[in-house]
Amino acid sequence: MPVDARVLIVARDDELAGPLTRGLDSMGWRSITARGPYAALAALGDLPVEAAIVDLRNAGEDAMALAARLKAAASPRRLPVIAIGDPNPDPQLINAFDLTLAPPAYPMQVALRLESLLRMAVAEEEFELRLETFADQGRRLDLPDPPEGPYRVLAVGEPAPQFLALSNALGRAGAEVVGAFTAYTAFDYLHERSFDAVVLWGGEDQSEALSISAGMRRNTRLYHVPALLYLNEGSDVTHAEAFGKGVSDVASPETAPAETAKRVMELARAFRRQSAIREALERAKSSGLMDPSTGLFTRDLFAAHLARLAQAARVRRRPLSVCVLKVADRPELGPIRKAGWVDKAIPQIGSMVARLVRSEDTAARLGPEVFGLALPATPGAQARAAGERIAAVIACTAFDAGEGRPPFVVEFDIGVAEVDGQENAAKALEQAASKALQRQAV
Repeated sequence: MPVDARVLIVARDDELAGPLTRGLDSMGWRSITARGPYAALAALGDLPVEAAIVDLRNAGEDAMALAARLKAAASPRRLPVIAIGDPNPDPQLINAFDLTLAPPAYPMQVALRLESLLRMAVAEEEFELRLETFADQGRRLDLPDPPEGPYRVLAVGEPAPQFLALSNALGRAGAEVVGAFTAYTAFDYLHERSFDAVVLWGGEDQSEALSISAGMRRNTRLYHVPALLYLNEGSDVTHAEAFGKGVSDVASPETAPAETAKRVMELARAFRRQSAIREALERAKSSGLMDPSTGLFTRDLFAAHLARLAQAARVRRRPLSVCVLKVADRPELGPIRKAGWVDKAIPQIGSMVARLVRSEDTAARLGPEVFGLALPATPGAQARAAGERIAAVIACTAFDAGEGRPPFVVEFDIGVAEVDGQENAAKALEQAASKALQRQAV
């Protein structure tokens, strides 16, 4: 039994589980297969599994109960549960799972959805913890009201019969469909309106459809919007290439439009839920408790929340890392700092830090030129990569140094520490700060 298994697959045979296990393992999503519910629950008790996949072909009428039992067994860690099987119109069964994928499910496709769902689970845990931290400060956070109205779907491509049939099926399922015949029109719509899902039809040439998907993944506002690609059987584009370009799901034109419409609606449902959580976390910035100049957590609020994060990480058996970013004390900054221009740049730098972290991360201003990050469900190596990415982006920005002086740039000394299960969060933060100062001394 692999002790570092991240994914639990519940399936009575290897028809689905075998290829999926091999594919996920090759991408770093180590998995373990349980042949029944009792073995699955035992695995959850022994291993810090991050997500579960259920083969609906073998679950029968107990699928809904199994999903609930898996989630309860992993509590207080939130466990995303994916179902693989034909989409069922029963709302209760649909809502029992975080996402339903129609077979065949490709390993890269599943890995992309796992990454998205895991982030949502961590964000939901973070929101619960922020509720407690802000309540201690006499402030209340609320989940935003769910968006009203039908799911909004953008259909991009030539008005082929199969594509029009899907648009009609989506309309009958309750979606509001907007059509775009070209990539230019599609991006105009994507930038002007909000959509819950995108359907791409490339016809004989898939390059334009894939360019739209890739373009969406390069845009921070559109990054999470799911996209389904119609892929012809004889196409030169492989499923791996499509998923590598950011496609969320692939359908065949031969698939019944009603079945494909269900898959699109599933993607839209998951996206709306993720959007609600991200919006809830963003609301913390308007709570009145943040640092007024940067919009980040204050030092004291960060310390209180970090202690709660550390306790939750131990209980949920998730990693937790802290990262300290200190403005590097380079000699050429001396006159600029003395003239006060570095202080004037700090609010802009702080707002950039806030935009560059994930919604589930906590960013704080710890001192005049020092920023701190708490990164839940993140090992130390990934936390360092996050800190270096933020530092690299800010280092590309030029800040005003006053009349007669060229603009200046800012570099950071970075310190990272992973919160050990036996140590307190304050000690880890102290270690990260010490490492940042050591880098400065060097």
